[in-house]
Amino acid sequence: MAFENPPRERIKEILAGAGNIAIVGLSDKPDRVSYMIAEALQKRGYRIIPVNPNATEILGETSYPSLSDIPEPVNIVNVFRRSETVVPVAEEAVKIKAKVFWLQQDIINEEAGRIAKEGGLEVIMDRCIKVEDAILQPRGK
Repeated sequence: MAFENPPRERIKEILAGAGNIAIVGLSDKPDRVSYMIAEALQKRGYRIIPVNPNATEILGETSYPSLSDIPEPVNIVNVFRRSETVVPVAEEAVKIKAKVFWLQQDIINEEAGRIAKEGGLEVIMDRCIKVEDAILQPRGK
């Protein structure tokens, strides 16, 4: 059976209760899409936690080498990595007991989705978190 994202109403609920959003693959370069999206989320009031082993700080937040290094609970694991590299991220998201495993637009990996789902996480694939927020959350969140 092909993967299906949750209905838009459920995605709206996920975003409304987002809490901490760990962003795996967040670049420290302002011209990168991941940076622009994280910055926009931050400006909308979301708490982002960068996950990038090559940076110590991004957008004023401490950057961690991996999800397991984050010293606080994570609600959403938002992933900016190539589709073929996300299975270990799904496994780590399960390990840290995240609530949602979210693959950005154009990122699809059925095995990673299955691992996350079987680990108790809600799964969203091939959707941009910034676009979903803009569509589903009124201005001023």
